[in-house]
Amino acid sequence: MILTEDYLQSLLDQTMKRIDAGPEYAVVLEGSIAEGFGNSSSDIDFLLIADSDAELPTMPSLLFVDGRRVEVRTRSVRQLSEQFDRVITAGNRVSKLDEDLLNRCQRMLRSFPLRRRDLIGKVKDQLPFESFCDIMRRWWAHRARHCLRYAGALTVLGQHEEARSWARAGLTQGAKSWAAGRGETYLEPKWLSLQLDRAGEEPVRDRYFELLSSPDADPASCVEFAARIGITGCGYQPERLTVERVPGVTTWRTGERTHVVRGKEDVFALGADAAKVWGSVVFGRPLADVATTPEAGELIARFLRTGLVRLSWRGAGTLVPALPLAAPAGPLSPPPSAVSPAVTVGGAPVTGPGAIDLLPLPAKRFSASAMTLVWSNVLIENAREDLTGALDRGQWRVAEVITRRMVQVSLRSLLSAYGVNPLPPDDDLVRRLDLLPGTALATTARELESVRVGSPEEGTDALERLDTFVAGVRAVTGAGLFPSSFDSADTWRSTLDIGYDWLRLGAYLDADLPLTEAQDLLSSGGAQPHLSGGKA
Repeated sequence: MILTEDYLQSLLDQTMKRIDAGPEYAVVLEGSIAEGFGNSSSDIDFLLIADSDAELPTMPSLLFVDGRRVEVRTRSVRQLSEQFDRVITAGNRVSKLDEDLLNRCQRMLRSFPLRRRDLIGKVKDQLPFESFCDIMRRWWAHRARHCLRYAGALTVLGQHEEARSWARAGLTQGAKSWAAGRGETYLEPKWLSLQLDRAGEEPVRDRYFELLSSPDADPASCVEFAARIGITGCGYQPERLTVERVPGVTTWRTGERTHVVRGKEDVFALGADAAKVWGSVVFGRPLADVATTPEAGELIARFLRTGLVRLSWRGAGTLVPALPLAAPAGPLSPPPSAVSPAVTVGGAPVTGPGAIDLLPLPAKRFSASAMTLVWSNVLIENAREDLTGALDRGQWRVAEVITRRMVQVSLRSLLSAYGVNPLPPDDDLVRRLDLLPGTALATTARELESVRVGSPEEGTDALERLDTFVAGVRAVTGAGLFPSSFDSADTWRSTLDIGYDWLRLGAYLDADLPLTEAQDLLSSGGAQPHLSGGKA
């Protein structure tokens, strides 16, 4: 140690006077100084052990004693025993052990006793250090193996810079495994150089640092070194890498747009090129058979980063690469797409053909908005039909009410396209247009809501203005080609087809359906319920 035992006892005496802990506690020094590492800036880490089964807090207390930063933690004998038991019972399933648990056990096993050495010895005896070294060796080897195999996968995908990064991560974890097999179990990678010095075998140490410091060290060199130090099964074998389905990732196509829903929470909209590659992915096939072009490799790599697909190593299960003692890796969530509006009848707009755009709406709100958008367009067609009938019969007051109705359902579709859901009350829709980016449609909507119809000429003028207004709304919401739902059996069938695509997604996400009858359309598989074969 870099500090004398007398000095540590002095620091401990001063510390105990400032905390609520009696002399019955056993005390150890743990951490980098106990390991023989550390420097003048290193914490003094005291662990106080209660000979009881109490549930003591995990959070440390931080003090400053004699110019040193001192951290005080507490554990009961029961808590320490349970930590050791979890490691012992894991057996060969080292991948199930988390680094926090291993770190706590390692610090205790390698701690320096300061008070009640007999109790400390009994606790440590529950997990022999030689057994722990073997567990750490296998744990680091497991992580190294996943990183090196993942680096090979990225090489197949043409992601060479990223592959080198993961290969270096595998290299470091492989070196930690080798060191653990020689009694160097401290988890923190920053002390690895000192661990390798103490472990001896200069050729191993020198080759490790040569590869680590070389910006051009390729994955093959790292794999070769890993095999030399006992990390086997990482060679470049692209035929063993397969593309696998991720639970909770589903594909939904509406119109020409392919959407991928992740975990019922996030929606990705794919551009034409991305959708083509996505459609070509056959799960269970070798990665090299799927990534047949550089463009496909780039897109599959992006699917992989965003957690839309995963990779497996035949015979060994899913690849789960992790950096050494870094934040847990997880699916990437890019910044949400800035394309606006976020919803159209044909699907979400995208930024380009290779786009894998994360939508700025939760999946449930996206589907609910889309269903309301479609249904609002059906109501526009219904209101227009009612309006032409009222004008034919000279029902002017009825025409005025329907005009207002047609404006309101158009505004429903406009707000839905921007993801506003639930919607404001119909009478408040025009005032809530201030939620949207500036649009000239707001002025027209206010004018049409108060239009007066008292003659054929005023009726014709109102209808023309409404048609222009609806066309403007539909241009914004991607509904320009929405069928005239009630003109014929064919246009009604087209309307049902559009609605059914969105209803299926909404039902999957447990979103509120826009009307009760929509459940019948779902139950019938998109067919009208009372007709033979759903034919009109």
